[in-house]
Amino acid sequence: MSSRKTRAIVMRQTGGPEVLKIEEIDLPPPAAGEVQIRHAAVGLNFIDVYFRTGLYKAPSLPFVVGKEGAGTVTALGAGVTDFAVGDRVAYASSDGAYSVERNIETRHLVKVPEGISLETAAAMMLKGMTVEYLLNRTYKVGPETVLLFHAAAGGVGLIAGQWAKALGATVIGTAGSDDKVKLALQHGYDHVINYRDDNFVERVKEITGGKGVDVVYDSIGKDTFPHSLDCIRPRGMWVSFGNASGPVEAFSMGLLSQKGSLFATRPTLFAYIATPEELKACAESLFAVVQSNKVRINIPQTYPLADAGRAHADLEARKTSGTTVLIP
Repeated sequence: MSSRKTRAIVMRQTGGPEVLKIEEIDLPPPAAGEVQIRHAAVGLNFIDVYFRTGLYKAPSLPFVVGKEGAGTVTALGAGVTDFAVGDRVAYASSDGAYSVERNIETRHLVKVPEGISLETAAAMMLKGMTVEYLLNRTYKVGPETVLLFHAAAGGVGLIAGQWAKALGATVIGTAGSDDKVKLALQHGYDHVINYRDDNFVERVKEITGGKGVDVVYDSIGKDTFPHSLDCIRPRGMWVSFGNASGPVEAFSMGLLSQKGSLFATRPTLFAYIATPEELKACAESLFAVVQSNKVRINIPQTYPLADAGRAHADLEARKTSGTTVLIP
């Protein structure tokens, strides 16, 4: 088997959406421990924007962006015994997803169960596994939990609202338009605050009778800090897991004591799925909650892979809701 050509979105420098250009690239045969896959769909995530802008440093340039995809195995590298040609697979932790075909180490892959489409799998792996660790492991959510989830109408937020409601929690969200408020209310949220019209700290205090929430899940960053801390009950937790508006600036640890002996953490999905065993358990938990129909995956918009730049621009302008996929 010799090298051949495929197409991918290649970033040769950091910058705006215009740096994402589709090119022909070489595709060698899969190496030992790898398989070759043809993508059915690729997930669009804010982490892709962070790499494109340089907030997160790419390992090298040129760089193929993207962490998440789903497709079909087309070839096996030496020593691969746990996957076969024709297997439907998905992943959420390997750079290079913005491509028609690619090679990938099998340690990143999970098999997609029957009944879940490859487009749905590409839309939910990174976001859905993020929700799994946030609700089940970073802060264990249950029937007694009252939580606040920023960006409730985003891809992670819509999954989180449904999953948290299935766990019995009282679920409060924020969103930036009346349409997004309505969408979040259809996906498990008990209360959704339009942060453009209302002070979310004051509304959270009203909703909770002045007690505050047990945990705030914050993927916004700069624009919601330190206000998120003012929503939390004493000894509650602030979970900062993204920077959609820019990174949180350095702050004094003393602020956490002033706000009520708060806990704060900055987790990443990749630390929670670092081993094949952890990845498999996390993915199986996600597949189970989707197959049970407790969580529906919302894909309101798709873009051709070649239009990745336009997809990035729309994501950054908050024109998208739910989950977005790129179709090769």
